[in-house]
Amino acid sequence: MRTLAILALGTLYSGYSYANIEKLIVYGHRDGLIGESISASSGIIGQGEIQQRPMLRSAEMLELIPGMAVTQHSGSGKANQYFIRGFNLDHGTDFATSIDGMPINMRSHGHGQGYTDLNFIIPESISTINYQKGSYSASQGDFSTAGSAQFQLADNLKHHQVELSIGEDNYRRAVVLGSTNIATGKLIAAAEWQGYDGPWDDINEDVNKKNALLRYVGKAFDGDLSISAMAYDNTWNSADQIPQRAISQNSITQLGSLDTTLGGSSSRYSLSSNWQGEHIKASIYAINYDLTLYSNFSYFLNDPINGDQFNQQDSRNIYGTDISYQFETKTSDINIQHTAGIELRHDDIDNVGLYNTQARERLSTVRQDELKQTSYSSFWESKLLLTPKLEATVGVRYDYFDTNVSSITAVNSGKAKDDLVSFKGSLNYRFTNLVAAYANWGQSFHSNDARGSTINIDPVTGEQAEQVDLLVKSEGAEIGVRFADEQKFNLSAALWWLTLDSELLFVGDAGNTEPSDASKRYGLEISAYYWINDSFSIDAETSFTHSRLDINDNNDYIEGAVPVVASTGLNWHLSEQWQSSVRVRHIGKRTLTSDGDERSEPLTVVNSAISYEQTHWKVNFELLNLFNSTDHDIDYYYASRLPGESAQGVEDNHFHPIEPRTARLTLSLLF
Repeated sequence: MRTLAILALGTLYSGYSYANIEKLIVYGHRDGLIGESISASSGIIGQGEIQQRPMLRSAEMLELIPGMAVTQHSGSGKANQYFIRGFNLDHGTDFATSIDGMPINMRSHGHGQGYTDLNFIIPESISTINYQKGSYSASQGDFSTAGSAQFQLADNLKHHQVELSIGEDNYRRAVVLGSTNIATGKLIAAAEWQGYDGPWDDINEDVNKKNALLRYVGKAFDGDLSISAMAYDNTWNSADQIPQRAISQNSITQLGSLDTTLGGSSSRYSLSSNWQGEHIKASIYAINYDLTLYSNFSYFLNDPINGDQFNQQDSRNIYGTDISYQFETKTSDINIQHTAGIELRHDDIDNVGLYNTQARERLSTVRQDELKQTSYSSFWESKLLLTPKLEATVGVRYDYFDTNVSSITAVNSGKAKDDLVSFKGSLNYRFTNLVAAYANWGQSFHSNDARGSTINIDPVTGEQAEQVDLLVKSEGAEIGVRFADEQKFNLSAALWWLTLDSELLFVGDAGNTEPSDASKRYGLEISAYYWINDSFSIDAETSFTHSRLDINDNNDYIEGAVPVVASTGLNWHLSEQWQSSVRVRHIGKRTLTSDGDERSEPLTVVNSAISYEQTHWKVNFELLNLFNSTDHDIDYYYASRLPGESAQGVEDNHFHPIEPRTARLTLSLLF
């Protein structure tokens, strides 16, 4: 199915577009994007591709990005695990995401730096996802080390829709989507409800997810105006990662749990507005966010009486605005297109806390902080058409961070400031209308948890703690090529490398991310799409990565690093009404310890879907995990303690299994 999306020529992958630029129709992955993209590894995903992809969870929309894998290590309401370019991103540490101009990554978050929860997005309301791997545009800032993705809400709906889904393990989902014209524009509304119990032996997930969207699109002040209100609320119970030895000892099954009182709740409410004129683009947003999360990863290691369950809380308001201005100049025979922008974001965090609990009852406070964190950013980017075939892009970005931490442990309170200048540059050369080559280089960064920049005493051990830099710099580059015959075949390939001054790693027994040593990565990515005829298409995407810490000893492996991510799919359009899809996803063995001795097994899963569509209705049947694989969504290696074990615990592999084969049926009414 061809995916239509109206997109702006020339600035599509720099993250901004303007009304004065010629517009064209892009067919998602079917379009080669030669002459439009900034690199060989950037691209666009359209709504048709999202609809066609069989998905267990809504966040798997990101798996349409070549080389990206999405899994889970806890309950359905928690942010997913993300893997790309050799990173185990945990919940989003080095991949920046935004929706309609609003950031999604959470700074100084209660569970993990860069926390990226996509559960508030209704997939049917998205028109496109623009993605970039690497950070080669000056508009890319915090968390964009490995890349970024921008979700765009739909301004125009193909049809009104009522959708009802049922599935195994008491899966239920309802979606309503529609629009109406008003005097000055258009109102678009969407709502989603999802319930799910899950396949676990002794946990009923009892998911109760509610989403709503109300969006106005119209004209104002000689430009395009949109105003969007979004609401999300969710509660759930969790089946967390479990130790392999508990299964070997027949204490639990692979679908069992050691603590049956885990779970959480989360909400996100936002109001945003975007305006785009001939030369200016502006956005403003306000977000209210809350998370309460109960976890237990080490069981009885720290507290043999009450257990190691802990509660992480995060409550904040986020405010921000972005403004950019585009203009053109001429130097001799060279046309130069300039874009200048400023960005402001303020996180007002009234509570980010960690508490010891038992069966969700609070026992003691480990740490509790209040934060004010503000970033001021500016960038300048110039695009030069040197010849009809050669284009260069150069840019510079400045980021300044200011934070104030108020802790109940007084010596951990304080203020911290940091700033960073990042330079970017790209070349692309179009050999023919079918072939183009790219060279890219860029500096970027991720921010660290602000509490780490003011800490003096470890709140758990009481020992002196080492402070970390607020901003951590990265540098990367790639060379690539695209071949695009839009009727039959698209191919893109990129060789890339990336260095990072401090790796963020997940700490299993703490349930959080912590800064580590510097790291370096390089790899190869290949993506190919082949339309055999009007009925058949096949695609294949492969990413190979070498990842190491930049230290001079044998313990230089990056825990959680992924060497191989691959996927392939076959789409079969039996007729105008019938279509089907079968997809295979593979994640290679992940390194679990810094010496490289412990590794996970690879993960391979097959998902399938078949649908029948008439003018006013559609039926879709999904069979997920078609061959009932028992592979692991995630693996960690650390110490935990089961009842009766020695006080120091046992080093073991802890994993979360992929969910067993499950069937889901969806009926959609279209009008």
